[in-house]
Amino acid sequence: MIDRSSTTDRVAGALREMIFAGDLAPGGPLREVTLAESFGVARSTVREALQVLTAEKLLTRLPNRGVTVTELAEHDIEEIFEARLVLESAGVRAGATGADLSPSTRALATYAEAAGGDSPLVATHAHLEFHTSLVALLGNSRLVAGADVLTADLRLVLASVERQRRNARQQVAGHRRLLTLMRAGDEAAALAELERHLVAARASVIERVGA
Repeated sequence: MIDRSSTTDRVAGALREMIFAGDLAPGGPLREVTLAESFGVARSTVREALQVLTAEKLLTRLPNRGVTVTELAEHDIEEIFEARLVLESAGVRAGATGADLSPSTRALATYAEAAGGDSPLVATHAHLEFHTSLVALLGNSRLVAGADVLTADLRLVLASVERQRRNARQQVAGHRRLLTLMRAGDEAAALAELERHLVAARASVIERVGA
C-alpha cells in the first residue's frame, strides 16, 4: 500500500515499475477504482497517474476499453530497431573517429556491475543507458532525446527478455568488444558488431512479444 500522502508521481512510479516488471501485462486493462483501493489513494490521483503514463506511451487509452498497458506489434519493434541502428551507428562512427569514449566506458562499467546482480530491471536500465551513451557521442541533445523515446516502449518487454536470456555477461563482453574496436578506429568492424547485437536483440524482443 502507498501512504495517503503520496503524490501522483509516486503512484505513477509504482505503476511504471509494475509494468516494467511484467506484473501488468500488455493489453491488460487498468481500473481506477481497483487501483485506488490497492494504493489507498483517491481516484483522482490514480487518474492523473494514468495520464502521466499515457503521455509516456506506456499506457494506451482506447475507445470503449479505457486504459490498457501498451502492446507492441512486430512492425513497431522493427521500426524501433531500424531507427536505433541509424542513431547508434552514427554514434559509433563518431566514437571510432575521435569522440571521447569515457562516458560510454563508465556506462559499460555500470552495466557490468548490474549484470552481476539479480535484478533484470536494473540490468535493462543500465544496458539501455550504455546504448544511449553511444548516441550521446554525437553531441546532440535532441538525438539523445530521440533515442530515449525509442527505448521507452521497449522497456515494456526488455526486462523479460533479459530475464529469459540470462546472458547479460555475454552482452557486456560484446559491448567491451565494441568499445575496443571504436578505440582502435576500426569503424567497419565496430559497426558490424553493433548491427549483430541489435539484430539479435530485435529477434529476442519479437519472440517475446509473440510468445
